[in-house]
Amino acid sequence: MPSRRQVVVSGLTFALTESSRPWGSTAPAIVLVHGIGMSHRYLTRLHRELARETRVVSVDLPGFGGLPKPPADLDVVRMAAGLAEVVAGLGEEQLVLVGHSMGAQWVVETASQRPEKVRAVVLIGPVVDDRHRTIGAQARALAIDTLGESPRINTLVFTDYLRCGPRWYLLQVRHMLAYPLKLRLRSLPMPVLVMRGGADPVAGRAWCRSLRDAAGVGRLIEIPGHHHVVQESAPKTVAAAIRTHTDGTWPASAEAGGTRRGRTTSNS
Repeated sequence: MPSRRQVVVSGLTFALTESSRPWGSTAPAIVLVHGIGMSHRYLTRLHRELARETRVVSVDLPGFGGLPKPPADLDVVRMAAGLAEVVAGLGEEQLVLVGHSMGAQWVVETASQRPEKVRAVVLIGPVVDDRHRTIGAQARALAIDTLGESPRINTLVFTDYLRCGPRWYLLQVRHMLAYPLKLRLRSLPMPVLVMRGGADPVAGRAWCRSLRDAAGVGRLIEIPGHHHVVQESAPKTVAAAIRTHTDGTWPASAEAGGTRRGRTTSNS
């Protein structure tokens, strides 16, 4: 059973849900970071799959998941600065950072600030797609996505949005729309895996391909038939892709060269 604790960094409260490393495991620890409005709850199934082989830490960021709202607004850079301190305090030489949706922005910025601590970066359903650069466009894409997600996933999303509250959500969405994810990816020295559900209306294929191509060493994996919250609807497939990315191997279908693309199907 994972343990749970809170960590206060520079006046910001983070919550960590942790599974210890299995006996004999040498795989790098993995940190999971949720997206805007969300919490560790919709990372639970992926957390459980990854914890079979290594230490896993799911992070709830300040203001989300029922945690206290920070006294001042935090852009992506400042939120990531706090997350970087949390990551450094885990006692691991190097970790794999995994972010979903806006979590992709927070982990990329964290990796940019503390590259010596990060072995690899995984971006699941990363935002903001060039087609959805306004609040209205984001809302429409998310509404379309709910039609393809399971009732369980929609319930998780809606209840976490309620816990987050509209004020903090709207403060953060401005930073989400402004963050130059593609530009920041170009400076990362570690491998980057971009992953999306094949039917994700939020993070489209062309956008994800452009992120893959921006990375020094990148790969794109699509999981057909799944939507934006693919880590919860296909946790086994997502976990397997993360393990492959982490151990430095590439699937047989990957293209040659520095930037590579793979495709996988779901077994969940």
